[in-house]
Amino acid sequence: MFFLFNILSSWLNLPVVLSNWQVIEIIEICAALGLLVGVGVTARLLVLSIRARRVAEDNLRLASGAFMTVLNERFDDWGLTPAERDVALFTVKGATLSDIAVMRNTSEGTVKAQSTAIYRKAGVNSRAQLLSLFIDDLMGDALPGVVDAVEPLDKAG
Repeated sequence: MFFLFNILSSWLNLPVVLSNWQVIEIIEICAALGLLVGVGVTARLLVLSIRARRVAEDNLRLASGAFMTVLNERFDDWGLTPAERDVALFTVKGATLSDIAVMRNTSEGTVKAQSTAIYRKAGVNSRAQLLSLFIDDLMGDALPGVVDAVEPLDKAG
């Protein structure tokens, strides 16, 4: 603000309120130091933001790998056939029965029968319940290796 006021007062030939050049110099030095501190703080916040983004990306990769591990473990526990594994994976990904039939080059009836077998083996009645099994697995325990993006606050404050 000080620098802008100084420039505008020069352009518009406004009278200078402060006539003591030493006071003006001190104000200019303080304003310049304030700008430098602002640049430093901004740089620090940028570095912290980049680090937090990297941690979040690493956690996302880890969670994705953990989700596939959980899927495969459950599929093994349920004794799914290779065809049922494909259908279960597409189901968890949100594909419709007709989409799955097209991707697997089978009829919708076959996919529906395989879905019914999957639900029976998993002990659920619907696609939503099937998906909730995996979400519960991932949310039940903290994922190994997942790091908080922000360090927790000290108990004292």
